[in-house]
Amino acid sequence: MFKMLLRTAVFLLFLFCFISADAQKAVVFNKKSYEHIFVRGEIVALEDPESKLTFEEISSETYHHKFLTNVDYYPKNYNRNSSYWYRIKVRFEEDLDKSSVIEFFDQVTDYIDAYVPDQDGKYIHAKTGADLAFNERLFKHKNFEFLIKNLKKGDYYYYFKVKSKDRVNVIIVFRTVERFIQYGLTEYLTYGLFYGMIFIFSFHNLLMYLAVRRKQYLYYILYIISVGLYEVSIDGIAYQYLWPQHPVWNEYAYGIALFCISSFALIFTKELLHVKQKAPFYFKLINIVLALRLLFFLLCLFYNPDWFKYKFIEFIPLSVGFITGIYILWRKKYRPARFFVVGYSFLFLGFVIKIIHILGYARHIPGALGYYSLSFGFLLEMVFLSFAIGDQVRILKRKKENAQKQIIKQMQLNAEMQENLNRELEAKVEQRTTEVKKQAIALQQQNETIEQQNEELLLKNTLLQDQSEEISRMNVLLEKDNINLKTSIEKVTDARVNATELDFDEFSQKYPDKESCYKFLSELKWESGYSCLKCHHTNYCNGKVPYNRRCTKCAYEESVLHHTIFENNRIPINKAFYLVYLMYNSKGTISSHKLSDKLGIRQSTCWTYASKVKKVMEERKKDLRGSGKSGWSKIVLDKKA
Repeated sequence: MFKMLLRTAVFLLFLFCFISADAQKAVVFNKKSYEHIFVRGEIVALEDPESKLTFEEISSETYHHKFLTNVDYYPKNYNRNSSYWYRIKVRFEEDLDKSSVIEFFDQVTDYIDAYVPDQDGKYIHAKTGADLAFNERLFKHKNFEFLIKNLKKGDYYYYFKVKSKDRVNVIIVFRTVERFIQYGLTEYLTYGLFYGMIFIFSFHNLLMYLAVRRKQYLYYILYIISVGLYEVSIDGIAYQYLWPQHPVWNEYAYGIALFCISSFALIFTKELLHVKQKAPFYFKLINIVLALRLLFFLLCLFYNPDWFKYKFIEFIPLSVGFITGIYILWRKKYRPARFFVVGYSFLFLGFVIKIIHILGYARHIPGALGYYSLSFGFLLEMVFLSFAIGDQVRILKRKKENAQKQIIKQMQLNAEMQENLNRELEAKVEQRTTEVKKQAIALQQQNETIEQQNEELLLKNTLLQDQSEEISRMNVLLEKDNINLKTSIEKVTDARVNATELDFDEFSQKYPDKESCYKFLSELKWESGYSCLKCHHTNYCNGKVPYNRRCTKCAYEESVLHHTIFENNRIPINKAFYLVYLMYNSKGTISSHKLSDKLGIRQSTCWTYASKVKKVMEERKKDLRGSGKSGWSKIVLDKKA
């Protein structure tokens, strides 16, 4: 049962297609007909997936009924890998005594093969397209035209083969040559006005940038130039005048222009609306969108240029800029944002109308408005963005004028304060002058008194100078006596240290402090010369601690206490010296209690140090024989030293 229903449906569909194709509606023209756009049922189409069908096959009876009636307002090549054959039927009610053209609108169509009938029933083949050099076109026009010469009345079939990498709207238009010339002149004049306005806007803002040096003008100029580049690329004007011999550039120009439009529009938005200060979240969002848009552009440019065709992606940066302007206007009450929002509203509206027109749903919108809606949107946006910049400049000017008024007011206050201060200073100066005059008289009297005193002092100075010379001579003699006396005292002290047992006060005359002890250890330790313990280098410099020595080659610093009996010492060094001295003189028999009384140190500490010294004395008993009283200094150094 299901198979029978399926066969019946297929048969009815085939019958419907057969009847629809066979009964293709003929478009009637007469001498008064000057223009007609073919839509919906006036066009039949046939898809050629492998692009192998020839015109002879297509025009044969076998394929005559295979053409399907177009269901869209304008036909489209939904499968971009296929070729599409389109056929229109024209009926001339009278002899056509003037030349006409068949025109295709979509400038990105790669190849169009036209088979145009003549009055003898033969077909003339003509070829054009965006992938062919511009000078190969019959008419040097941005659109694609095919000439229709004089024909007799009757019915004629026209065949067109379309193949394109982009999805295109196959808009087929019949025009007389007179109408085509009128239309072409009007169109190019409109383009001239449009691009002239772009040039004027750019030049005006360039002058403003040179005058005030605000970056927003520079970004706005780059944005306008990007819009112009996109429009000339899409309209075919760039191909006609800029690179007519290089059709491959058509595949990249509009993509590059769209990237520049998105980027400079968002950068201009950040600069004009001060987004970083007024809306930090949207500032970060814009930066993210800019980075992603750059990534997508690089992928299109170097990986797959076909991705440039996804123009709808520009809806994202457009929306982000639009929403940012609305937020700053609504929440931050920033006045220039109102013109910005209005301008973006027109651009947004033009973008929507353009999409509707491309999809074939804008039947009630005039053709020019629908086809050029995006251009009108760009134009109105540029006007209102200029108003926004002007409004911002007026606000800044108003702020500057207010600031100048405040400065002038403050300067007047400063001038009044300066006058009052000058009056006060003049009064104080006058008062001070009177005081100074009085002081001058008093000083003059004092100077006279001082002159008299100076004369007396001169006489006294002469006497003092004589006395000073005598005192100096006596001091020289005393100094010599002191040097001799000091030397004698040191000799006596050394003799007493080596000869008898001294108390701590007498011993301290020889080693009064830490520095004298360190000096003695340094001379004793390096008596035979310095040699680094690490690298055996013999040159040194002073270390961080007095009498330490630092190697100039490896920077190793050797302590003066290292390899001595005083290493890791925890009592004052001069007392440690005296302890060693007492232990040596007593040959180790002095008790720790007596050492504690003499040194003022705890008995346990004295016992620990005395044990250490006594052990060293036992180990060096042979070395200390015959050393006399001065042998105590020989137990200071370790044998390693």
